[in-house]
Amino acid sequence: MGFKMGIVGLPNVGKSTLFNALTRTAAAQAANFPFCTIEPNVGEVAVPDPRLEKLAAIAGSKQIIPTRMTFVDIAGLVRGASKGEGLGNQFLANIRECDAIAHVLRCFEDGDITHVEGRIDPVADAETIETELMLADMESIERRLTALGKKLRAGDQETLDQDRLLRAALAALNEGKPARTQAIAEDDRKQWRMLQLLTAKAVLYVCNVEEACAASGNSQSARVAEMAAGQGAATVVISAKIEEEISQLADDEAAMFLEEMGLAEAGLDRLIRAGHELLGLQTYFTVGPKEARAWTISKGTLAPQAAGVIHGDFEKGFIRAETVAYADYIAGKGETGAKEAGKFRVEGKTYEVKDGDVLHFLFNA
Repeated sequence: MGFKMGIVGLPNVGKSTLFNALTRTAAAQAANFPFCTIEPNVGEVAVPDPRLEKLAAIAGSKQIIPTRMTFVDIAGLVRGASKGEGLGNQFLANIRECDAIAHVLRCFEDGDITHVEGRIDPVADAETIETELMLADMESIERRLTALGKKLRAGDQETLDQDRLLRAALAALNEGKPARTQAIAEDDRKQWRMLQLLTAKAVLYVCNVEEACAASGNSQSARVAEMAAGQGAATVVISAKIEEEISQLADDEAAMFLEEMGLAEAGLDRLIRAGHELLGLQTYFTVGPKEARAWTISKGTLAPQAAGVIHGDFEKGFIRAETVAYADYIAGKGETGAKEAGKFRVEGKTYEVKDGDVLHFLFNA
């Protein structure tokens, strides 16, 4: 099950440096000029989850396979992107393909690194990109409403729903609000997602601060946090420069470096987990002597669909799911102990899988 988060921002805010750290490669060129990232770089990263190692230790698993998330480093956007300025058209097309946005904001001063607009103001930067996305959405919606005109006369329900949702989004945009501020009924969510509106995507603000402020942030990141709180959005404080340095170190050296910097964990771990949460994802596990593996599903997924993430045949021929909650598996030191404690359960097709469930699926081939 693939989930994709786009790393966006103005030029020279640290996007490519962050991407390099995320993927532990130098695939994205970090340079002191706009548009150094011409094609979107794509990298898959493991979602850090200490539970997986504990499960593997108990089961004696030979291999540990974490769940993964895809990050896309997208070319820097400038004012006027909605009209094709800079690499605007490409930027908008690339972000449309992502499930959510990690919006990197420059919250550091550095005279050696130019700012495309000649000032350091992360809140204004956020507003610049939001405005461009809103303008692009408005133009797209107006074109689509015009195209729907003739179809509406036929009274097709899907067309009527699409028209209604597009007009609701346009009303929000005309009030200066992104489409994601609209309250969408559960029955409309699938159709809403299919509209692929740029401003309907969830946003995580990533405050890129100087090294000395990596642990606690600074006055600029505090301003971003206040702005995000007003939007109901989340923020992560990170020093992309530190993270890139850490990514090149061995695990023991990285741990020592983090301790010296006063950091409890790498900022990337917090970023990846925040992205996971932002997308409404959760994890279940399959555990055995061969491997301990994490699987990604959306919150609210039922057992047959969760089984289908492993293989389509598991969903089609689903019979039942045998499950133990993570805490019960650890407390019982494995499945046998959990069974003896009465914590082993058999669940059917209507079972809603919980985060941390250790599952075994039975199905008809």
